[in-house]
Amino acid sequence: MKFYMPVLVYQEENVIWNHREELRQYGKKALVVTGRHSSKVNGSQKDLEAALDDQGIKYVFFSEIEENPSMETAEKAAEYGKQEGVDFVIGMGGGSAMDASKAIALLIKNPEETKEVFYQNKPLLALPVIAIPTTAGTGSEVTPYAILTIHEKRTKKSISHRIFPKMALLDSKYLSYAGEKITKNTYADILGHLVESFLHAKSDSYNRMCSSYGMKLWSKLCQPVASMEMTKEDYARLSETGMIAGMAITHTGTSLPHGMSYALTYEYQIPHGKAVGIFLPFFLAIYEDQEAVNEVLSYLDFGSVEEVSEYMKSLLGKVEVSHEDRERFFHSFAADTARHKAYPYSIGEKQLREMYEDALSVR
Repeated sequence: MKFYMPVLVYQEENVIWNHREELRQYGKKALVVTGRHSSKVNGSQKDLEAALDDQGIKYVFFSEIEENPSMETAEKAAEYGKQEGVDFVIGMGGGSAMDASKAIALLIKNPEETKEVFYQNKPLLALPVIAIPTTAGTGSEVTPYAILTIHEKRTKKSISHRIFPKMALLDSKYLSYAGEKITKNTYADILGHLVESFLHAKSDSYNRMCSSYGMKLWSKLCQPVASMEMTKEDYARLSETGMIAGMAITHTGTSLPHGMSYALTYEYQIPHGKAVGIFLPFFLAIYEDQEAVNEVLSYLDFGSVEEVSEYMKSLLGKVEVSHEDRERFFHSFAADTARHKAYPYSIGEKQLREMYEDALSVR
């Protein structure tokens, strides 16, 4: 067994300001990678600028990260960073910004490379990355993964390189600006990470320590998230739960629901967390070791898989696709046997078809 978590994590109020002096050890000029609007709205950009100015650290912003960032966007940002002579990268926002920041840091450190290197197995280093999450869900602040959209293949996939942030700064006050849809979708993504890690082919007692603790935290938020009557303490717990879930998948990766979600996100623009969440109950239903499933249910404080299904439906709504697309998605995933390796048992087309047919409504 192995447990490796090299990210320095701080979770507290005013975390950026409190640890501003530590930012100096990572470089003299930062490329701050964000989305177009959210960091301005939730106040994280203002907080970061104040901290960097106080320490005399120069910085430039790249604020063009889209939801589900592409290889092309990461390459564009890296070119800008190279032109500006930055020596470290700060990913600030949701998973898209943090994932992109890792890929960007890789290209800036290796200026002779192009975006094709993202999916090549080369022993390359990256610039230091600082992660500042302003949503809870992906856990990217503590994982080595960077999920990018590959337009040529019409899907998403983590780059081949494993890049851990050097430091993660979590302040749950930013989460309250995310809004209902993002909060609920990312909450479903957290559950996906916790459950898929616990039931993964690589699972062991170390990552299950994170998963089981995270599921207990997650269960305490079911009602607050469903009603969106969230307290300050709830947002702090949500932030912690997402981070713990990230630690869990760091040691296993994700499983079938994540792999099945990518086509929905690319083809139907279904938000990532929602796309994962709709498959989760049916993953539990087909999972061969029902004793392990019952253990999961006990941590989540659900009485049955049917209760999980009803909760996720009420939280996320349903997803409708055409009959032709559902068949296409099923056949594509059934043929992609590399994605099946995360499942610890043999998985047949009958089981996969059941998951697709139960999770996706035909319009």
